[in-house]
Amino acid sequence: MNYLVKAINGRSEVVSLELRATDIPSARQMARHQGLRVLSLKPSYGRLWSPSLARARFSPTLLSIELLSLLDAGLNLVEGIQALAEKAAQPETRRVLERILEGMREGMPFSQSLARLPEHFSPLYIATVKSSEHTGNVKEALSRYVAYREEVDRVRKKVVAAAIYPAILVGVGGLVLSFLLFYVVPRFARVYEDMSRDLPVFSRAMVAVGRAVSDHGWLVGLVLLVLLAAGAYAASDPRMRSAVAQKLWRVPSIGERIKAYQLGRVYRTLGMLLRAGIPFVRAVGMVEGLLSEHLRERLASARKSIEEGVAVSSALTAAGLASPVAARMLLVGERGGQLGDMLDRISRFYDDETSRFVDWSTRILEPALMAILGLSVGGVVVLMYMPIFELAGAIQ
Repeated sequence: MNYLVKAINGRSEVVSLELRATDIPSARQMARHQGLRVLSLKPSYGRLWSPSLARARFSPTLLSIELLSLLDAGLNLVEGIQALAEKAAQPETRRVLERILEGMREGMPFSQSLARLPEHFSPLYIATVKSSEHTGNVKEALSRYVAYREEVDRVRKKVVAAAIYPAILVGVGGLVLSFLLFYVVPRFARVYEDMSRDLPVFSRAMVAVGRAVSDHGWLVGLVLLVLLAAGAYAASDPRMRSAVAQKLWRVPSIGERIKAYQLGRVYRTLGMLLRAGIPFVRAVGMVEGLLSEHLRERLASARKSIEEGVAVSSALTAAGLASPVAARMLLVGERGGQLGDMLDRISRFYDDETSRFVDWSTRILEPALMAILGLSVGGVVVLMYMPIFELAGAIQ
């Protein structure tokens, strides 16, 4: 869910930005992590276009990829950003790069220049760059962030791609059924008006539906539009989405897969932050917004235990945020001093589990949808032609 935030930054300037979070407390916490004092916060209800959405098109990942290419070609950081600003086609992209250049020319570090633009650069990105400034290896930090985004987007794109075909099936099937019920059935109903008593039970019911649609088509259409509008509103309302999510969490097979997906993102993000040199406790505070509310409480409990000296593997296991396999991998990572790399491996384990579930669900859902739509369309057609078949049999 996207949230529109109006806040005051560290320079006492009023800024407006759009944040993506699971709920309002998460969005408020993300704004505080960026050093902002929140004035107002409200959901963004999926507008087709707005200035804030146009600004959100700026991609830090694309900037990192292009900047890496220029740094590999021998340009320094300022020259690379200046080259990107000169060739930028979108005015907003050029404005962002010029703001970064302005800060660096004033003597600010690269990370501090990025921190002046919290609407475009997340605390995760800024922290990654800031950690690299101590070693002077900005290229490594950018490469690490690009790899992180590619892995995160890979799973998300797989889930979205798996949902496209079922959505097309449902959409096309709905249009076909609507055409039959609103256009074909009313005409058949007029043909069968004089023989309605001799029709089979289901055919009489279909004729009644056809008459109702023919006589009150505008009312039926209005009801459908209201239902569609109510569904769209419910999909954009964070309270409704949260309620649906809570229902899904209670379904054992689905809830476990949602948990695995969220834990995969959290472990990957923690691994990247640890490899960037950020302390584990601070990194945990930065990733809390990636989890649902009830899992966020568990992560806070694990963080408190770690602050008290409990091992990371023991704290996450006690909080229910690590499977037996993940707990053993964490223990190995702690002993070998490679906790960041081990967290990345655990995230791949969770991502593979999510991918297998998506593949399995798709293989079951697609044939099931095709069967349901085929039976629905075929049933309507058979009911329309059944009286004709009976009449032909009587004539013979």
